[in-house]
Amino acid sequence: MIRTFLFSTALVIAAPAMAQQGMAPDQGTTPAVPQSAMPAAPQAATPAAPANAATTVASIVDSEFPAYDANSDGQLDQSEFSRWMVALKGQEMKATGSTLPAEQVSAWASGAFTTADKDKSVTISKPELVSYLSGGAG
Repeated sequence: MIRTFLFSTALVIAAPAMAQQGMAPDQGTTPAVPQSAMPAAPQAATPAAPANAATTVASIVDSEFPAYDANSDGQLDQSEFSRWMVALKGQEMKATGSTLPAEQVSAWASGAFTTADKDKSVTISKPELVSYLSGGAG
């Protein structure tokens, strides 16, 4: 669910850029100019690529990581990681209108820690967190 929430957030962030790609200029507001006075038509621009979800997740992790890394060691221990995941789960539940008992959220965060800790070092690095939140794509 948290991955879906993060992917949805990435899409919301990228939506304005994607919407601008499909917009045509308003023909009624441009003044009439003789064809000879108009400059040569520019080459077709390459449309901007939508934001890569893993890149978006990485930028969010980079900006938010220091707030949850309480001991500033560049790693998240289980307590630090769980605090972040519980906050994300709370945002997700608020957005979806769902609720879970606190013990289920804690159990989910504990399982998420085990899954995210790929190297089994009992800490989560930024790359591990990005990979986990990107669904393994990071």
